[in-house]
Amino acid sequence: MSDVKNAELDLQAIIKKAESQTDFPEVPLDEFEIPTYDAWKQACIELLKGAPFEKKMFTKTYESIVFNPMYFHNETEPILPKNSYPGMGDFVRGATANVYVNAPWGIAQACDETFPADNNELLKHEIDKGSTIYNVKLDCATKRNVDARECEHVGNGGVSLTTLEDVETLLKDLRLDKYPLYVYAGESSVPIMALIIAAVQKNGGDVSKLRGFIGANPIGELAAKGKLNQSLDKLYDEAAAAAKWALKNAPELKTAFINSDVFSNGGANDVQELAYTISAAVNYLRAMLERGLTIDEAAEQIMFGVSVGANFFMQVAKMRAIRPIWAEIIKAFGGSEKVQHIHVHARPAYFFKTVYDPYVNLLRNTTELFSAVVGGLDSFENAPFDEAIRKGDEFSRRIARNMQIILQEEFGLLQPIDPAGGSWAVETLTKQIKEKIWAEFQNIEGKGGIVAALKEGYPQEQITFVLADRVKAITARRDRIVGVNMYANMTEERLDPRVEDFAENKKLRTAAIEKYLARVNAKDALSKVDANNFETAINAAAAGATIAELRAALGTGESETVKTIGKHRWSEKIEQLREATENYKAKHNDNVKIFLANMGPIPQHKIRADFTTGFLQVGAFEVLSNNGFATAEEAAAAAKESGADAVVICSTDDTYPEIVPALAPKLHEALPNATVFLAGTAPAELAETYKQAGIDDYINIRSNCYQTLTAMQKKKGIV
Repeated sequence: MSDVKNAELDLQAIIKKAESQTDFPEVPLDEFEIPTYDAWKQACIELLKGAPFEKKMFTKTYESIVFNPMYFHNETEPILPKNSYPGMGDFVRGATANVYVNAPWGIAQACDETFPADNNELLKHEIDKGSTIYNVKLDCATKRNVDARECEHVGNGGVSLTTLEDVETLLKDLRLDKYPLYVYAGESSVPIMALIIAAVQKNGGDVSKLRGFIGANPIGELAAKGKLNQSLDKLYDEAAAAAKWALKNAPELKTAFINSDVFSNGGANDVQELAYTISAAVNYLRAMLERGLTIDEAAEQIMFGVSVGANFFMQVAKMRAIRPIWAEIIKAFGGSEKVQHIHVHARPAYFFKTVYDPYVNLLRNTTELFSAVVGGLDSFENAPFDEAIRKGDEFSRRIARNMQIILQEEFGLLQPIDPAGGSWAVETLTKQIKEKIWAEFQNIEGKGGIVAALKEGYPQEQITFVLADRVKAITARRDRIVGVNMYANMTEERLDPRVEDFAENKKLRTAAIEKYLARVNAKDALSKVDANNFETAINAAAAGATIAELRAALGTGESETVKTIGKHRWSEKIEQLREATENYKAKHNDNVKIFLANMGPIPQHKIRADFTTGFLQVGAFEVLSNNGFATAEEAAAAAKESGADAVVICSTDDTYPEIVPALAPKLHEALPNATVFLAGTAPAELAETYKQAGIDDYINIRSNCYQTLTAMQKKKGIV
């Protein structure tokens, strides 16, 4: 026992001495040679084994920013934030001093059940399970202010709300004094906001305690739909009326939600996405100033919505760059420091989600969430992994929600303050993308602003160029989509899309609406609705006016028209190709059959056979493999027996000069209608020889996967 006691005393003495030690001896590093860039580059060149250093080690992004293989202190010293802290300066390091330590980012999981009662239960369930924001998704009809009785797709995209009773049901027992409410309203916030305020007041709620946003984005809707219910000027009159009412009666409720969805969904790069979104926000500011709001009042009404994409470091830089840009704009308008803080709500970019192998979306969403957190968001809506296929269910919603909770509670991401600050790479990228966003924003302003630019077709054209580049890279597999154009899963069972019965939805909603309207009369209140007086809209809603009646009373009319920006996903072209094969197979019990003429023992042909198999399975083709053939005669006989539509010769460059002239003619004789491919490439001096022997085409890393597979589908009669 005494030995143990003495050991404890010795340990305590050591700890005490260590704690009191303040001067530590210098550790000489003379024995280590400081590596130079040239030495590192030479080591890389040796490892690349002849591949060009500049091509392999420098990555150009869709924003025309080049990722360097290494960043150095002496090059980034001038831009490091040595004298600024979060909550200071231009806010690049964060809008507040403690970032998430005292105020975690908001967890805003979307609730999109079709019927108000069901969505009410989902909203409460989300809060019970860890969400911190009521995030209501409206269906397409509600965002367009259309009565559900006049809609053919009731519930498409969210909850169907037509009457005050619907909204009361939706909000029943929600703790709106404790949790923020997020509602994206489409082109005007007034009709749905009037119904929400009327419902809260009717049930004894305190509207002054409402937080979050019931927000509109008419420019975003114009770009997505090409035309609005009303002119922008009239919609801005409505927006100003809603803003003035909110500033007086619900000061923590915002009425403008300027989101980037339309640009992101179109395939825009990150510079375009933010430049055009910021320009839309500036257009809103000017419109509010013209209608009597101060710059501080107008700026307080705005919340931004940003899509977070696939390039991790670029997303971190993007999230950091938007803060100083917005601060500079507000400062230029004369706004106070208080309103220079931008409030950013983010979500994973829909553009980067896949229908095939959708569970990979879990990984995509995780990296996108992580990059947004590192970049410094205010709230986040994590999408269910199956959002490109259907509305989420308990499983997919739970996983999406728990990703955020795990990052907060288990990964400790509430503790780091500006974790990317000082990173040579991220600071460089932040500076680069900030400058490019600012330049493109200035370009749009030079055209007269975002509306004038949309009328001209400039943003649409620029986004189309980027989308085309993305599609080109995807079809050639330079951009890799796991489970789609790379590593396709041939055993995958497609998720049930759970298609809603829209006709039944309409029937049920119609019955509920007509039952409600039979006992109300809002005609007198509707006659008094004034687009410049939000209180009149609340009164009409309280009297029983429907969302469509409110829209009609506010007015509809001729709107600006622009070319729309279409909604896309990066994988859609490859997925359509694969789906065409699967549909053909289901209908005809047949498929494109590819025979692999694997020559020689397994080590000789395996690498190219595996590559070829993965290449062809992108199109869901049937690949007939084997362990290899010793002679051309054996391979040709097996190919004939297979009845394949195409044959791919797989071996090595060293063996091809002997194999190809002997085998290719025999394959054409065995299968006269088949296409004969060679896995790999032909040296220039052998290209003609292989062609004369009967090689029709090649499959290799430079092949355009989409074009090759589509040609085979056409030959088969699939497309």
